[in-house]
Amino acid sequence: MTQAQATIGILGGSGLYHMDALEDVEELHLKTPFGDPSDAIILGTLDGARVAFWRDMVADTTCCRQNYPIAPISTR
Repeated sequence: MTQAQATIGILGGSGLYHMDALEDVEELHLKTPFGDPSDAIILGTLDGARVAFWRDMVADTTCCRQNYPIAPISTR
């Protein structure tokens, strides 16, 4: 098994992984001891650097942040 690596990691991305300058794009479907990630990791090359994007919502938008039970963070 080949291990994919990235120099830069970006959480979220709002579609940044669709930019024209991103080359050699691949989707990595990972398994972890804590459960499956919300979606695939997008790995590509941008200006010579390997970049990994982890979408915080699934690509087909079947789930969204508003559906997760979270409490607001106090700013005090």
